Amino acid sequence: MSRADLAAWLDGLLEARRFDDYCPNGLQVEGEPDVRRIVTGVTASLALVRAAAARGAQAILVHHGWFWRGEDPRVVATKRERLATLLAHGIGLYAYHLPLDVHPELGNNVQLARRLGWPDGDTFGRDGLMRIAELPEPVDAPSLAARLRGALDREPLLVGELGRPIRRVAWCTGAAQDMLQQAIDAGADAFVSGEIAERTTHLAREAGVVYAAAGHHATERYGVQALGAAVAARFGIEVEFVDDPNPV
Repeated sequence: MSRADLAAWLDGLLEARRFDDYCPNGLQVEGEPDVRRIVTGVTASLALVRAAAARGAQAILVHHGWFWRGEDPRVVATKRERLATLLAHGIGLYAYHLPLDVHPELGNNVQLARRLGWPDGDTFGRDGLMRIAELPEPVDAPSLAARLRGALDREPLLVGELGRPIRRVAWCTGAAQDMLQQAIDAGADAFVSGEIAERTTHLAREAGVVYAAAGHHATERYGVQALGAAVAARFGIEVEFVDDPNPV
């Protein structure tokens, strides 16, 4: 398939143009015109670029791409090495940030819920970036931690009022710790995201809710895998997920 057709299909599926994002969504770096093999991953790290080159891929599809708003625009040091490696092997880079978080079937939020055995829930917040659902049965904080640990293969950090029963849970993958107040306002007993800040603990304690930091990378591994599977099914090309583990 052509790189242009791939970009157009992905842009349309994920409604990429409707988001005011922190980075460009879609085709970020042009590669070879014809795409026969794709490597997917969470972040376009140098390790992922090298893995794609070793596999003979013509494209990389990720959640976290390059060219973030506010970063140093110069192509120097590690940024130069990433880009030089990509260009030397004729690999294109496709990245979808917020569009991949919120997609109702393939998105990080929905995919995380399904991995945890939760209902898909209802969206709320700007661009529908958060979800909230009533659990079939109330759980306690240790049970929530065990569910996250088992599903994500990572030890979560839980803070706040750890003795309360959890009936309504809200979540947003990645670095959404500063959306905790919105989750509280929406009536959540617990909020799950990837990262945590020092201030998050105080707010959770004082509001009497549970906050769970389950890992930015860990919570965002599944949307890009679902998207890759959709590409493979639609176009009949080889798509492989490569994990570049990250403790954060």
